[in-house]
Amino acid sequence: MKGVLGLIPARAGSKGVPRKNLRLVGGAPLVSWTWAAARTVPAVERLVVSTDDPEVAALAREAGVDVPFVRPSHLASDTASVFAVAEHALGWLKDAEGYEPDVVLLLQPTSPLRTAQDIESAIVVMDRQRASAVVSVCEMEHHPFWTFSMNQDGVLRWLAEEGKAATQRQELPPAYRMNGAIYLVRRQVLLEQRTFHPEPTVGFVMPPDRSIDVDSEWDLRLADLVISARLNA
Repeated sequence: MKGVLGLIPARAGSKGVPRKNLRLVGGAPLVSWTWAAARTVPAVERLVVSTDDPEVAALAREAGVDVPFVRPSHLASDTASVFAVAEHALGWLKDAEGYEPDVVLLLQPTSPLRTAQDIESAIVVMDRQRASAVVSVCEMEHHPFWTFSMNQDGVLRWLAEEGKAATQRQELPPAYRMNGAIYLVRRQVLLEQRTFHPEPTVGFVMPPDRSIDVDSEWDLRLADLVISARLNA
């Protein structure tokens, strides 16, 4: 597949974990694990970091990763959508350089355990199935059929009636959640539907041990433990 733009969104702010993208995981800044994996994938013809953070930008450039623009402040808030960030990047690259990729590969820095092989495999899935979009998922740790609501008296009620009859997990159909690691979508589809999971989207299954999405101090500690163990293996 040709024309794949790898886009890494890495803003300065973060509610759950302050300065998250620069926190050390396995001895290196969190964000660096994402471009370390992506830059070794042959199908990714260009890798760009979208950031408002001068430290992230300097770190990326030091690693040889392209930071062609500064992300506007209105796209660096908690309420700014990932689509809006991608739309800005695509618009800037088109207007400033005449560059229009065929496919956008969004790689969030909060998934440091994703590997180059994961990225390559997701691209292969898109190519073979001629999919409009591919999103990475993992099997859910807790099946949604075994979930409840609770009223003010503490009484539990099934959210899914199918869960009542199942006594073992094997009796339930597989259930998956997006793990945040890989969003792959054709540029035209992205701009038309304005989402990274348009209709239809094909799922690319990743194992749970590579599906940590860092959103808290605990997630950060867990990712650090996993990566440190890999490095010392």
